[in-house]
Amino acid sequence: DDARIIGNQLLRSATSTAPNYTAVCRARSDAEFFSKIFIVLEEADETLFCIEILTESEIMNEERLKPLYLEAEEIVKIVNTIRYNRKSK
Repeated sequence: DDARIIGNQLLRSATSTAPNYTAVCRARSDAEFFSKIFIVLEEADETLFCIEILTESEIMNEERLKPLYLEAEEIVKIVNTIRYNRKSK
């Protein structure tokens, strides 16, 4: 079932963002920091993508997923700001 497959992928990407960010906070070098911060961005972007698939294919109601989408979008913005600020140092 398509909804279950996409839903499972959404769950995996959404729940991996926080533990991956924990790894970012424990990075021992700038190279490790940037490597791990991009993983966080990829997972957050994948979360957004899964939500878009669910709404555009009309598997789920857009209004129901909108709060989750906005939250994931905010995470992407925050992580990008962290990455940019670290890069600027």
